[in-house]
Amino acid sequence: MPLPTPSTPGGPRESPESWVVMVPGVIPGERIRLRIYRNHKNYSEADLMHVLESSSERVEPVCPLFGRCGGCQYQHMSVAAQRAWKREHVLQVLARTGNVTGITVQEAIGTEHTLGYRSKITPHHEKPRGGEIREIGFLKLGSRALVDVPECAIATPAINARLRGLREEVRVTARAAAVAETPRKPKGATLLLRETREGVVTDPRAEVSDQVGGLLFKYTAGSFFQNNPYVLPHMVEYVVRKAGAPNVRYLVDAYCGGGLFCLSASKNFEACYGVEISELAILSAQRNAELNKIGNCHFQAGDATDIFAGIGHISGADTVTILDPPRKGCDEGFLTQLCRFRPARIVYVSCDPATQARDARFLLERGYDIEEVQPFDLFPQTRHIENVIVFVEAHRTGAGAGSMPSWAGEGGTASL
Repeated sequence: MPLPTPSTPGGPRESPESWVVMVPGVIPGERIRLRIYRNHKNYSEADLMHVLESSSERVEPVCPLFGRCGGCQYQHMSVAAQRAWKREHVLQVLARTGNVTGITVQEAIGTEHTLGYRSKITPHHEKPRGGEIREIGFLKLGSRALVDVPECAIATPAINARLRGLREEVRVTARAAAVAETPRKPKGATLLLRETREGVVTDPRAEVSDQVGGLLFKYTAGSFFQNNPYVLPHMVEYVVRKAGAPNVRYLVDAYCGGGLFCLSASKNFEACYGVEISELAILSAQRNAELNKIGNCHFQAGDATDIFAGIGHISGADTVTILDPPRKGCDEGFLTQLCRFRPARIVYVSCDPATQARDARFLLERGYDIEEVQPFDLFPQTRHIENVIVFVEAHRTGAGAGSMPSWAGEGGTASL
């Protein structure tokens, strides 16, 4: 977490106000003693040595591995503080990367399931040494070394129960291979544990299913599917609600995956069009449409830019676009085509507010306004957050890009 500091011995010459020191395990407002171990062009990295004055939001971490295991970063903070800081993070990124000011960010939406919520984990292990596998777990904080994790506090109870047996199975297999002296030496590996309607599965090729908002989604266990079953329905409901608008007839889902958003919103549109670069994901989307008896969704495999070639018969003014790109955000070529197509609304879902803010700047400079910014706390106890921004054409709001929406200033919001 960044912590302003008045001086940085040995670092580049920067003004005290602009210099930032990155210190893990600190809560805004605390006074601490730290040790700087690396200087960069415009910030430093440091270790927390001692907390001199604690925040009232500091709590005792649940996991004994917190501070060593890199899986969680915020267990030392109350859940309320975590969500407040994540909302603040979205605000800061929008201002610094997106050059967006005067925008209100809603409180992060989460549930009471802040531990034992994660329905998928992928622990790792290195190749056996002398027939023994020592650590099976996650990367150590700030290191490429592994921390042995016999139990994960944010994984579901069913996953933790299966993890104990799987760890032993992996170690027994490694010992047996060493005794057999097979020419094929065991290597390091990434394991999978995923809890679905079929139970906890460990085979990434297994077909599994989950239910979201009354719809059933089938997919392979190793493919992408959001792993917080408690918050996910709330986020899907929000995206579907924000995608709906009067006089809008069509939906374009530009990174549709297995069809989660496209199929969930299909009842509000005459026709829906989804594109995904993975052919396997498109097959899943098509199968999920058949499974749920939804006939107005059309899916195609290809790059996100390919979708515009297939929708020349519809007007952007009659269309809403949902974007849920990978962490790197949207390609500039795609955004250029999107702005040329000119959808009436854009609902942008992102797992990285920084790349989302970069793309937001592109859209704002080309005649879109931000209607609403809504974070979702899909990953309690960690620094990760899912963020949704709703864009509308500027002429539909009667306001300039980046201006304050009419609802700004209501209770339960934070603004710059």
